[in-house]
Amino acid sequence: MEEAAEERTNLSGVRHILLVLSGKGGVGKSTISTQLALALRHSGRRVGIMDVDLCGPSIPRMFRVQDSDVHQCDSGWVPVYVDQDKSISLMSIGFLLEKPDDAVVWRGPKKNALIKQFVTDVAWGDLDFLIVDTPPGTSDEHISTVEALRPHKLLGAVLVTTPQAVSVGDVRRELTFCKKTGLRVLGIVENMSGFVCPHCSECTNIFSKGGGEELARHAGVPFLGCVPLDPQLSQSLEEGRDFIQDFPKSPAFPALACIAQQILDGTSQQSP
Repeated sequence: MEEAAEERTNLSGVRHILLVLSGKGGVGKSTISTQLALALRHSGRRVGIMDVDLCGPSIPRMFRVQDSDVHQCDSGWVPVYVDQDKSISLMSIGFLLEKPDDAVVWRGPKKNALIKQFVTDVAWGDLDFLIVDTPPGTSDEHISTVEALRPHKLLGAVLVTTPQAVSVGDVRRELTFCKKTGLRVLGIVENMSGFVCPHCSECTNIFSKGGGEELARHAGVPFLGCVPLDPQLSQSLEEGRDFIQDFPKSPAFPALACIAQQILDGTSQQSP
């Protein structure tokens, strides 16, 4: 009976599960989740994104599929596919709202139930990576997500911060959350690390620099890299374009590609 229950989870075809976390809102978790998925796709991997930011679902808009509907199949909900090749699949509460501007005014138990449904009732199929885009904080949604995914191939977490001390302090609390829940930290990303001028390409450190790297050093976890503020990246997110493909000369491109490669390098020695 136990083996049969495990087969019904719809995650048997997922090789690695990766959580994107931060104790702070507005640091760019959804941006990093989106670009990491695109970079992994360009490396020949099949990727899914589970958007558990129930009050602020950004993923559908960033892939320009916000008007898509979720359909049913024998195995459960069919995720929304970004392209005809079905190389990136998405599940978000944004697809389930009657109107895009509807607010999700739910208490914890209802949120937790939907997260568990995303884990058990979505027909993800065969994926190399399932990226979980989370809301800020260390509360109900995070605990429910980790508990629901723990029996499966939970690879670990990528923590996202911006360079400022306030953001770094909140991400330090997220590190504590990972330790208390036994969640492996794959590394820290410093997002919005400098502004790249679209005219001269000079990088100005508007929000200071180095906070994420220093935090990683003190915590003894890998530092995955700095991603600069880039108008081309913002433009691609607004328009639902493939930044990795369309802007290979952007200063943010090598940073994102390097982060994705480090994730790949960290998994190559684990699962077959």
